[in-house]
Amino acid sequence: MQTVKTNVDNLNKKGLSAFQYNMKNVLSKDGNLTRLCAMMVIVFIVMSILKPNLFPTFDSLVSMAFQFPEFGILAIAMMICMLTGGIDLSIIGIANLSSILAAVTMVNFIPEGAGPGQIAIVVLVAVLVAVLTGLVCGFINGIAISAFGIPPILTTLGSMQIFTGIGIIITKGKAIYGFPMGFTLLGAGSVFYIPIPLILFALFIVIFSILLKKTSYGMQLYMMGTNPTAAIYSGINNLKVTVKTYMYSGVLAAFAGLLIASRTNSANAEYGSSYTLQALLVAILGGVNPNGGFGKIAGVVVAVLTLQFLSTGFNMLHISNFFKDFIWGAVLIIVMVTNYISNQRSMKRS
Repeated sequence: MQTVKTNVDNLNKKGLSAFQYNMKNVLSKDGNLTRLCAMMVIVFIVMSILKPNLFPTFDSLVSMAFQFPEFGILAIAMMICMLTGGIDLSIIGIANLSSILAAVTMVNFIPEGAGPGQIAIVVLVAVLVAVLTGLVCGFINGIAISAFGIPPILTTLGSMQIFTGIGIIITKGKAIYGFPMGFTLLGAGSVFYIPIPLILFALFIVIFSILLKKTSYGMQLYMMGTNPTAAIYSGINNLKVTVKTYMYSGVLAAFAGLLIASRTNSANAEYGSSYTLQALLVAILGGVNPNGGFGKIAGVVVAVLTLQFLSTGFNMLHISNFFKDFIWGAVLIIVMVTNYISNQRSMKRS
Protein backbone atom coordinates (compact mmCIF):
# COMPACT_ATOMS: atom_id res chain seq x y z
CA MET A 1 0.00 0.00 0.00
CA GLN A 2 2.83 2.35 0.86
CA THR A 3 4.41 1.69 -2.54
CA VAL A 4 1.14 2.48 -4.34
CA LYS A 5 0.70 5.67 -2.31
CA THR A 6 4.27 6.71 -3.12
CA ASN A 7 3.70 6.11 -6.84
CA VAL A 8 0.50 8.14 -6.79
CA ASP A 9 2.23 10.97 -4.91
CA ASN A 10 5.07 10.93 -7.43
CA LEU A 11 2.58 11.01 -10.30
CA ASN A 12 0.78 13.94 -8.67
CA LYS A 13 4.06 15.81 -8.26
CA LYS A 14 5.03 15.15 -11.86
CA GLY A 15 1.62 16.26 -13.05
CA LEU A 16 1.69 19.44 -10.98
CA SER A 17 5.26 20.16 -12.06
CA ALA A 18 4.24 19.75 -15.69
CA PHE A 19 1.25 21.98 -15.08
CA GLN A 20 3.40 24.64 -13.39
CA TYR A 21 5.90 24.48 -16.24
CA ASN A 22 3.02 24.73 -18.68
CA MET A 23 1.66 27.84 -16.92
CA LYS A 24 5.09 29.44 -17.11
CA ASN A 25 5.16 28.51 -20.78
CA VAL A 26 1.77 30.19 -21.22
CA LEU A 27 2.97 33.34 -19.52
CA SER A 28 6.14 33.34 -21.60
CA LYS A 29 4.04 33.28 -24.77
CA ASP A 30 3.78 37.08 -24.61
CA GLY A 31 6.59 37.11 -27.17
CA ASN A 32 4.37 35.11 -29.49
CA LEU A 33 1.50 37.53 -28.81
CA THR A 34 3.79 40.45 -29.58
CA ARG A 35 4.82 38.90 -32.89
CA LEU A 36 1.18 38.24 -33.70
CA CYS A 37 0.26 41.87 -32.96
CA ALA A 38 3.12 42.98 -35.19
CA MET A 39 1.84 40.68 -37.95
CA MET A 40 -1.65 42.17 -37.60
CA VAL A 41 -0.32 45.71 -37.92
CA ILE A 42 1.81 44.76 -40.93
CA VAL A 43 -1.16 43.12 -42.68
CA PHE A 44 -3.29 46.20 -42.02
CA ILE A 45 -0.61 48.54 -43.37
CA VAL A 46 0.06 46.43 -46.47
CA MET A 47 -3.63 46.15 -47.35
CA SER A 48 -4.08 49.87 -46.74
CA ILE A 49 -1.26 50.62 -49.16
CA LEU A 50 -2.59 48.24 -51.80
CA LYS A 51 -6.18 49.56 -51.50
CA PRO A 52 -5.92 53.01 -49.91
CA ASN A 53 -9.36 54.15 -51.05
CA LEU A 54 -11.18 51.03 -49.84
CA PHE A 55 -9.47 49.09 -47.05
CA PRO A 56 -8.74 51.68 -44.30
CA THR A 57 -12.08 53.49 -44.64
CA PHE A 58 -14.69 53.76 -41.88
CA ASP A 59 -17.28 51.85 -43.92
CA SER A 60 -14.84 49.01 -44.51
CA LEU A 61 -13.97 48.74 -40.82
CA VAL A 62 -17.65 48.73 -39.85
CA SER A 63 -18.32 46.02 -42.42
CA MET A 64 -15.52 43.91 -40.94
CA ALA A 65 -16.94 44.47 -37.45
CA PHE A 66 -20.16 42.81 -38.62
CA GLN A 67 -18.33 39.87 -40.19
CA PHE A 68 -15.53 38.61 -37.94
CA PRO A 69 -17.54 38.09 -34.69
CA GLU A 70 -19.17 35.03 -36.29
CA PHE A 71 -16.00 33.03 -36.80
CA GLY A 72 -14.41 34.75 -33.79
CA ILE A 73 -17.02 33.13 -31.54
CA LEU A 74 -16.47 29.82 -33.33
CA ALA A 75 -12.71 30.24 -32.79
CA ILE A 76 -13.27 30.55 -29.02
CA ALA A 77 -15.33 27.36 -29.17
CA MET A 78 -12.51 25.63 -31.04
CA MET A 79 -9.94 26.98 -28.60
CA ILE A 80 -11.51 25.64 -25.41
CA CYS A 81 -11.90 22.20 -26.98
CA MET A 82 -8.27 22.24 -28.08
CA LEU A 83 -7.22 23.11 -24.53
CA THR A 84 -8.44 19.64 -23.52
CA GLY A 85 -6.24 18.13 -26.21
CA GLY A 86 -9.28 17.58 -28.42
CA ILE A 87 -10.98 19.40 -31.27
CA ASP A 88 -14.52 20.26 -32.35
CA LEU A 89 -15.11 19.88 -36.08
CA SER A 90 -18.88 19.95 -35.58
CA ILE A 91 -19.18 23.65 -34.69
CA ILE A 92 -20.60 24.63 -38.09
CA GLY A 93 -23.02 21.71 -38.04
CA ILE A 94 -24.21 22.79 -34.59
CA ALA A 95 -24.40 26.45 -35.67
CA ASN A 96 -26.53 25.67 -38.70
CA LEU A 97 -28.81 23.19 -36.92
CA SER A 98 -29.37 25.66 -34.06
CA SER A 99 -30.22 28.49 -36.45
CA ILE A 100 -32.53 26.22 -38.47
CA LEU A 101 -34.52 25.18 -35.40
CA ALA A 102 -34.71 28.83 -34.31
CA ALA A 103 -35.90 29.77 -37.80
CA VAL A 104 -38.56 27.04 -37.79
CA THR A 105 -39.79 28.32 -34.42
CA MET A 106 -40.10 31.89 -35.67
CA VAL A 107 -41.66 31.04 -39.03
CA ASN A 108 -44.25 28.64 -37.60
CA PHE A 109 -45.21 30.34 -34.34
CA ILE A 110 -45.47 34.02 -35.23
CA PRO A 111 -49.07 34.53 -36.38
CA GLU A 112 -50.02 37.05 -39.02
CA GLY A 113 -50.76 40.43 -37.52
CA ALA A 114 -48.88 39.61 -34.32
CA GLY A 115 -48.01 42.56 -32.11
CA PRO A 116 -44.48 43.55 -31.04
CA GLY A 117 -44.92 41.79 -27.69
CA GLN A 118 -45.89 38.47 -29.27
CA ILE A 119 -43.06 38.70 -31.78
CA ALA A 120 -40.53 39.46 -29.03
CA ILE A 121 -41.66 36.43 -27.01
CA VAL A 122 -41.41 34.07 -29.99
CA VAL A 123 -37.96 35.47 -30.93
CA LEU A 124 -36.79 34.93 -27.35
CA VAL A 125 -38.13 31.36 -27.41
CA ALA A 126 -36.35 30.79 -30.76
CA VAL A 127 -33.05 31.97 -29.26
CA LEU A 128 -33.56 29.65 -26.27
CA VAL A 129 -34.29 26.76 -28.67
CA ALA A 130 -31.02 27.47 -30.47
CA VAL A 131 -29.03 27.62 -27.22
CA LEU A 132 -30.65 24.41 -25.95
CA THR A 133 -29.79 22.74 -29.28
CA GLY A 134 -26.17 23.78 -28.86
CA LEU A 135 -26.12 22.43 -25.31
CA VAL A 136 -27.54 19.06 -26.36
CA CYS A 137 -25.18 18.72 -29.34
CA GLY A 138 -22.20 19.62 -27.15
CA PHE A 139 -23.34 17.15 -24.49
CA ILE A 140 -23.51 14.37 -27.10
CA ASN A 141 -19.97 15.18 -28.26
CA GLY A 142 -18.64 15.36 -24.71
CA ILE A 143 -20.19 12.05 -23.63
CA ALA A 144 -18.99 10.24 -26.76
CA ILE A 145 -15.45 11.50 -26.18
CA SER A 146 -15.13 11.14 -22.40
CA ALA A 147 -17.44 8.24 -21.53
CA PHE A 148 -16.95 6.04 -24.61
CA GLY A 149 -13.36 7.01 -25.40
CA ILE A 150 -13.96 7.89 -29.05
CA PRO A 151 -11.21 10.23 -30.31
CA PRO A 152 -12.45 13.86 -30.51
CA ILE A 153 -11.57 14.23 -34.19
CA LEU A 154 -13.65 11.16 -35.11
CA THR A 155 -16.50 12.03 -32.76
CA THR A 156 -16.94 15.57 -34.00
CA LEU A 157 -16.36 14.63 -37.63
CA GLY A 158 -19.19 12.12 -37.37
CA SER A 159 -21.48 14.42 -35.39
CA MET A 160 -20.85 17.19 -37.91
CA GLN A 161 -22.31 14.96 -40.60
CA ILE A 162 -25.24 13.98 -38.36
CA PHE A 163 -26.11 17.56 -37.38
CA THR A 164 -25.78 18.75 -40.98
CA GLY A 165 -27.90 15.84 -42.18
CA ILE A 166 -30.65 16.66 -39.66
CA GLY A 167 -30.58 20.27 -40.87
CA ILE A 168 -30.93 19.17 -44.49
CA ILE A 169 -33.84 16.88 -43.60
CA ILE A 170 -35.66 19.71 -41.80
CA THR A 171 -35.10 22.27 -44.57
CA LYS A 172 -35.22 19.76 -47.46
CA GLY A 173 -32.03 21.39 -48.73
CA LYS A 174 -33.58 24.85 -49.00
CA ALA A 175 -33.07 28.04 -47.05
CA ILE A 176 -35.58 29.26 -44.48
CA TYR A 177 -36.09 33.00 -44.57
CA GLY A 178 -38.48 35.78 -43.61
CA PHE A 179 -37.56 36.57 -40.00
CA PRO A 180 -39.01 39.44 -37.92
CA MET A 181 -37.14 42.73 -37.70
CA GLY A 182 -36.27 42.20 -34.06
CA PHE A 183 -34.26 39.08 -34.90
CA THR A 184 -32.43 40.56 -37.89
CA LEU A 185 -31.15 43.36 -35.64
CA LEU A 186 -29.10 40.74 -33.77
CA GLY A 187 -26.72 40.33 -36.70
CA ALA A 188 -27.22 43.61 -38.56
CA GLY A 189 -28.08 46.17 -35.87
CA SER A 190 -25.94 48.66 -33.97
CA VAL A 191 -25.95 50.30 -30.54
CA PHE A 192 -24.45 53.80 -30.61
CA TYR A 193 -22.77 52.93 -33.94
CA ILE A 194 -21.21 49.79 -32.42
CA PRO A 195 -22.33 46.62 -34.26
CA ILE A 196 -24.30 44.24 -32.04
CA PRO A 197 -22.25 41.20 -33.25
CA LEU A 198 -19.10 42.98 -32.06
CA ILE A 199 -20.72 43.61 -28.67
CA LEU A 200 -21.63 39.92 -28.36
CA PHE A 201 -18.11 38.88 -29.35
CA ALA A 202 -16.63 41.21 -26.72
CA LEU A 203 -19.05 39.79 -24.14
CA PHE A 204 -17.92 36.23 -24.86
CA ILE A 205 -14.28 37.33 -24.70
CA VAL A 206 -14.85 38.69 -21.19
CA ILE A 207 -16.87 35.67 -20.04
CA PHE A 208 -14.37 33.06 -21.22
CA SER A 209 -11.36 35.09 -20.09
CA ILE A 210 -12.84 35.02 -16.58
CA LEU A 211 -13.72 31.31 -16.87
CA LEU A 212 -10.19 30.37 -17.94
CA LYS A 213 -8.27 32.67 -15.58
CA LYS A 214 -10.39 33.10 -12.47
CA THR A 215 -12.31 29.86 -11.94
CA SER A 216 -11.47 26.32 -10.85
CA TYR A 217 -12.88 25.12 -14.18
CA GLY A 218 -10.14 27.00 -16.04
CA MET A 219 -7.41 25.52 -13.85
CA GLN A 220 -8.84 22.03 -14.28
CA LEU A 221 -9.12 22.52 -18.04
CA TYR A 222 -5.48 23.58 -18.42
CA MET A 223 -4.24 20.82 -16.13
CA MET A 224 -6.27 18.14 -17.88
CA GLY A 225 -4.89 19.30 -21.21
CA THR A 226 -1.36 19.21 -19.83
CA ASN A 227 -1.53 15.78 -18.19
CA PRO A 228 -4.90 13.94 -18.12
CA THR A 229 -3.59 11.10 -15.93
CA ALA A 230 -2.14 13.41 -13.29
CA ALA A 231 -5.36 15.44 -13.41
CA ILE A 232 -7.34 12.32 -12.40
CA TYR A 233 -5.03 11.61 -9.46
CA SER A 234 -5.30 15.26 -8.45
CA GLY A 235 -9.03 14.81 -7.96
CA ILE A 236 -10.19 16.34 -11.25
CA ASN A 237 -13.19 14.71 -12.91
CA ASN A 238 -11.98 14.60 -16.51
CA LEU A 239 -15.36 13.38 -17.78
CA LYS A 240 -17.17 16.31 -16.18
CA VAL A 241 -14.65 18.86 -17.46
CA THR A 242 -14.74 17.42 -20.99
CA VAL A 243 -18.54 17.34 -21.18
CA LYS A 244 -18.78 20.88 -19.80
CA THR A 245 -16.21 22.11 -22.33
CA TYR A 246 -18.01 20.65 -25.33
CA MET A 247 -21.33 22.00 -24.02
CA TYR A 248 -19.75 25.46 -23.83
CA SER A 249 -18.52 24.94 -27.38
CA GLY A 250 -22.03 23.99 -28.48
CA VAL A 251 -23.54 27.13 -26.95
CA LEU A 252 -20.93 29.33 -28.63
CA ALA A 253 -21.62 27.62 -31.96
CA ALA A 254 -25.36 28.19 -31.47
CA PHE A 255 -24.83 31.93 -30.96
CA ALA A 256 -22.59 32.06 -34.03
CA GLY A 257 -25.36 30.34 -36.00
CA LEU A 258 -27.89 32.89 -34.77
CA LEU A 259 -25.62 35.73 -35.90
CA ILE A 260 -25.20 34.18 -39.35
CA ALA A 261 -28.94 33.63 -39.74
CA SER A 262 -29.73 37.12 -38.51
CA ARG A 263 -27.19 38.81 -40.79
CA THR A 264 -28.27 36.87 -43.89
CA ASN A 265 -31.98 36.80 -42.89
CA SER A 266 -32.02 33.10 -43.68
CA ALA A 267 -31.04 29.71 -42.26
CA ASN A 268 -29.46 26.91 -44.27
CA ALA A 269 -27.69 23.64 -43.44
CA GLU A 270 -24.72 24.53 -45.65
CA TYR A 271 -23.80 28.03 -44.46
CA GLY A 272 -20.30 28.82 -43.21
CA SER A 273 -18.57 25.83 -44.79
CA SER A 274 -15.16 27.56 -44.60
CA TYR A 275 -15.56 28.64 -40.97
CA THR A 276 -14.29 25.37 -39.50
CA LEU A 277 -10.91 25.77 -41.16
CA GLN A 278 -10.80 29.46 -40.28
CA ALA A 279 -11.65 28.78 -36.63
CA LEU A 280 -8.94 26.13 -36.44
CA LEU A 281 -6.45 28.45 -38.15
CA VAL A 282 -7.29 31.28 -35.74
CA ALA A 283 -6.81 29.02 -32.71
CA ILE A 284 -3.43 27.73 -33.94
CA LEU A 285 -2.30 31.17 -35.06
CA GLY A 286 -3.35 32.55 -31.68
CA GLY A 287 -0.94 30.24 -29.89
CA VAL A 288 -3.24 27.41 -28.77
CA ASN A 289 -1.38 24.12 -28.46
CA PRO A 290 -3.08 21.41 -30.59
CA ASN A 291 -1.99 18.86 -27.97
CA GLY A 292 -3.81 20.78 -25.24
CA GLY A 293 -2.71 22.57 -22.10
CA PHE A 294 -2.16 26.16 -23.08
CA GLY A 295 -3.56 29.02 -25.08
CA LYS A 296 -4.83 32.55 -24.53
CA ILE A 297 -8.03 34.35 -25.43
CA ALA A 298 -5.95 37.44 -26.27
CA GLY A 299 -4.00 35.49 -28.89
CA VAL A 300 -7.22 34.23 -30.46
CA VAL A 301 -8.65 37.77 -30.63
CA VAL A 302 -5.55 39.15 -32.37
CA ALA A 303 -5.53 36.18 -34.76
CA VAL A 304 -9.21 36.80 -35.60
CA LEU A 305 -8.47 40.42 -36.51
CA THR A 306 -5.42 39.42 -38.56
CA LEU A 307 -7.38 36.84 -40.52
CA GLN A 308 -10.24 39.28 -41.11
CA PHE A 309 -7.84 41.92 -42.46
CA LEU A 310 -6.38 39.32 -44.80
CA SER A 311 -9.78 38.07 -45.93
CA THR A 312 -11.14 41.56 -46.60
CA GLY A 313 -7.95 42.55 -48.40
CA PHE A 314 -8.10 39.43 -50.58
CA ASN A 315 -11.71 40.24 -51.51
CA MET A 316 -10.75 43.78 -52.47
CA LEU A 317 -7.85 42.43 -54.54
CA HIS A 318 -10.31 40.02 -56.25
CA ILE A 319 -8.36 36.95 -55.20
CA SER A 320 -10.24 33.71 -55.94
CA ASN A 321 -11.89 31.84 -53.07
CA PHE A 322 -10.09 28.68 -54.20
CA PHE A 323 -6.76 30.43 -53.83
CA LYS A 324 -7.80 31.76 -50.40
CA ASP A 325 -8.49 28.22 -49.22
CA PHE A 326 -5.02 27.23 -50.40
CA ILE A 327 -3.53 30.16 -48.46
CA TRP A 328 -5.45 29.29 -45.26
CA GLY A 329 -4.25 25.68 -45.47
CA ALA A 330 -0.66 26.68 -46.16
CA VAL A 331 -0.65 29.20 -43.31
CA LEU A 332 -2.10 26.59 -40.93
CA ILE A 333 0.68 24.09 -41.72
CA ILE A 334 3.41 26.74 -41.55
CA VAL A 335 2.19 28.05 -38.19
CA MET A 336 1.94 24.53 -36.71
CA VAL A 337 5.47 23.66 -37.85
CA THR A 338 6.82 26.99 -36.56
CA ASN A 339 5.12 26.56 -33.18
CA TYR A 340 6.44 23.00 -32.88
CA ILE A 341 10.01 24.10 -33.57
CA SER A 342 9.65 27.03 -31.17
CA ASN A 343 8.28 24.77 -28.40
CA GLN A 344 11.08 22.24 -28.89
CA ARG A 345 13.69 24.98 -28.57
CA SER A 346 11.99 26.35 -25.45
CA MET A 347 11.97 22.90 -23.83
CA LYS A 348 15.68 22.39 -24.62
CA ARG A 349 16.55 25.78 -23.10
CA SER A 350 14.51 24.95 -20.02
